[in-house]
This record gives sequence, C-alpha cells and structure tokens, in this order.
Amino acid sequence: MESDPTQITHDFPPFFRVHSTGHIERYITHDFKPPLRPPLPPPNPPIPPQTPLIFYTHGGGFSIESAFSSTYHRLLNSLASLSRSLIVSVDYRLAPEHPIPACYEDSFAALKWLHDSSPSDPWIADHADLRRVYLAGDSAGANIAHNTLVRARSEGGFGIGFAGLILVHPFFGIGKADRLWDYICPGSGGVDDPRLHPMAHPGLMAGLGCGRVLICVAEKDFLRSRGLGYYRSLKESGWNGVVEMFETSGEPHVFHLLDPTCANAAALLTRIVEFVNSGVRVLSSV
Repeated sequence: MESDPTQITHDFPPFFRVHSTGHIERYITHDFKPPLRPPLPPPNPPIPPQTPLIFYTHGGGFSIESAFSSTYHRLLNSLASLSRSLIVSVDYRLAPEHPIPACYEDSFAALKWLHDSSPSDPWIADHADLRRVYLAGDSAGANIAHNTLVRARSEGGFGIGFAGLILVHPFFGIGKADRLWDYICPGSGGVDDPRLHPMAHPGLMAGLGCGRVLICVAEKDFLRSRGLGYYRSLKESGWNGVVEMFETSGEPHVFHLLDPTCANAAALLTRIVEFVNSGVRVLSSV
C-alpha cells in the first residue's frame, strides 16, 4: 500500500521519509550477505604474512546500506583480491533512528577494535600490517573515513600506522543548505560543521594524520565540486603529504556500485589498487 502523502512530515529521497507516527520508511532496502560458512580454502598464492589493511566504510547518506549487503560484499571481495589486502568492512548505526554522531562513534570504535583485537584475531594477527592501514569509503562513508582519521590523529593514533586515505565520491555537503544533514544531525554547526565541511577549516585539513590521500570523483556526480574542493583545500592547507586525484568521465555518483561490471568501474577499482600498492609512506604512527 502506498503511503498517504499527507502523513509524511519529512522526505529525503532517495534515502528515507518520516511519517507523522514517527515511522521511518526507506526508499532503498538492502539484502543481507552472511559470512561464508565454512570459509573458503586458502587462496593461491597465499596471502602474504604482512599485508596492507583497508578499513572500509560504506556509503548511503548515513541512513541506508550495510557492510553486509551484497553490493559491498562484491566490491570489497574484488578489492581484497586485486590489492592482496586484508579488509575490515565497517557497519554502523543508521540515521535517523540513530542521529549523528552515532556513525562516527561506531567507526571509531571499530578502529579501536582493530588495534585492540590484533593479538587475538587470527586474520589480523597473521596477515595484517597495522603500520600500513588505509582508511577508505564512498559517499557518506568517505566522510566517515575522513572524520575517523581526524579523531584518531587527535587521540594519538593508538599504535596504528595510517598509510593513506581513499575518498570515493565523498560527501562533504552540497552547498548553502543541506536539509538531510540538519535533520540527522540536530544541533550541529550547520553547513560549516567541520564534520560535514572540513574545507572551511584549514587548520583541520593541515593536521590530517596520513601521508597520502586519493580522491576519486565522477564528472556527472552532484558532489563532484565538493570532492574537488577537498583536493584544493588539502593542497593549500600546508599539510605534509601527497594528494592524488582520479576523475571518471561521463559517470554519476557511485556508478561503480550501480554497474560494477562496466569498464569505468574496473578502471576505478584498478586506480584504488594502484594507490594501495604503490606507497608505504606512513605519516602518523604512535
């Protein structure tokens, strides 16, 4: 049955709308891809004893999708295989039921788990090089990855070496008004909140706690200008690192999730793999 539009109090397509009863109705729901049981046989060639680790946060406007969906299961399996990396895929509480900063708190807690569990988790203990950790994400997940790195830097890094930050079609606001942000982050600093718009805070950008950053944008993405703005602001901030840009022509926002088999999706994945495998410089390690 279709919803009665007179009973909708807030509407944020393509993410969710809110009924007068408080019921949250999402436009897009995700499936659930459980972990493989039993696990796959050991890969051939085997995973190296000390391999980079990619700490990946999914996108979805802070309010949809999951680390357990087939969309991200497929993407990160491909990324792990091609980059010969170990991947920790971060799930987090979704807005609006869990307003911001819930997503940031959950991501940071997962990062601390990565460090705290490293002696006991066999995959991390046997294969992960915690001196080469890449924080990555797409869309809102890229925003969360950036903010997780900023907080980790401010709290000393707790022994993790942050080798790079990978931002795919990052969400850093859409301009002078952002209704979604105002709704899911009540009491925030508005559109210039440093979590939403770090480019308005040069000192924050200058203290980014890694040595390399890759920013991926798409020509027809409505967020393209914000990705380019992040790139320019980081270069001009006095940050002591190397920032790289990769743009895909003719494509919209997160096209690689919508059509993962297209040639441009393969090229984007290849560029991310090259970034992971081409550098080991670590700026922040405590």
